[in-house]
Amino acid sequence: MRKVFMCSLCRNGILGGGLYLDNQSIIYRTQKLTVNEKYRNLVLPLNEIRKITWKWIIFPVATFLMKNGEEYKLIIFNKWRFEKYYQTYMKNGG
Repeated sequence: MRKVFMCSLCRNGILGGGLYLDNQSIIYRTQKLTVNEKYRNLVLPLNEIRKITWKWIIFPVATFLMKNGEEYKLIIFNKWRFEKYYQTYMKNGG
């Protein structure tokens, strides 16, 4: 089942959007037309995520380190709920 989170992508500023988590991927979506198309519907397959690190800068900021060397920073407004479902999907072969 897909889980939804409020978030903001940290890329050339803060871009509000939604984060969708399911058993195959994490998807960031925004409706802002001025954003590069790649970031309007950013798909991070779970099997391509090497690691997630967290930092607190007023809000929790997750850095997704991908196997191909790319990094994506997202403010996720419910860190504990996100981690709970992320770990569940990873244990079940995500």
